[in-house]
Amino acid sequence: MTGLGAVFRPQLAPERLRAVAQAADDAGLEELWLWEDCFREGGVSSAAAALAWTERVRIGVGLLPVPLRNVALTAMEAATRHRMFPGRPILALGHGVQDWMGQVGARAESPVTLLREHLHALRALLHGRRVTTEGRYVRLDDVGLDWPPDREVRVLAGATGPRSLRLAGEAADGTVLTASTPPDGVRQARRLIDEGRAAAGRTEPHEVVVYLLAATGPGAGERLRADLAAEGVGSVPDLGVAGDAAAVAEAVRRLAGAGADTVVLQPTGDEPDPEGFVRFAAEQVRPLVA
Repeated sequence: MTGLGAVFRPQLAPERLRAVAQAADDAGLEELWLWEDCFREGGVSSAAAALAWTERVRIGVGLLPVPLRNVALTAMEAATRHRMFPGRPILALGHGVQDWMGQVGARAESPVTLLREHLHALRALLHGRRVTTEGRYVRLDDVGLDWPPDREVRVLAGATGPRSLRLAGEAADGTVLTASTPPDGVRQARRLIDEGRAAAGRTEPHEVVVYLLAATGPGAGERLRADLAAEGVGSVPDLGVAGDAAAVAEAVRRLAGAGADTVVLQPTGDEPDPEGFVRFAAEQVRPLVA
């Protein structure tokens, strides 16, 4: 069955998160995703708070930019959340928006190399191994977690270009695709991910998560078009959906048919009712998605 989630967008003030997370939990939504966009909410603190405020909804951070973090710290934070809230956190990493990384003095000459090294070291640490490595960016000397997760933690990677998509297949357990990915883009991403998996000899399942820009209610079409135009993808066909639950569910099914395992509904930046949006996803769209 196709997984379904929704995004709490960081255009909302942090103090809005509690009400949205609890609405998602009460409505039975499977996943609520947060973003660590510079320079808005912190992903780790927001995820921990959302997990503490809720009982069952899974909380994803899509994604944490690795140039901002030492891999040992990433592992410590991830392991702590997974031990406190078993089975509910979702961890996704990426090389970050390069302009933002440049603003904070963390821009890497080779973002893909950094992400590869970070992913390999992080997965080893979360599997309870002691790690010594001397990479271009990641350097660890006999580092191991005192409190590794007591169950398997899947690490996802955000990816867009061919190199990063192959890397996700090689070094991550799943891939997160942006809302600028139409169904044909999902198919192409799957092919590139599988190339990376084959090169690394990986045969276990690889989850593909795709954001879907969605709007419903009064002015939905106008809000959707404005968001797509602001992202510079207004002329790309088959992006986003505006309409009722049936229209949104059909767009979800198209992405699932192209290879998405989970579709995460991304409201427009000016969504007037964030709590209502997550209830709409859970109570009206979910029953229509096989």
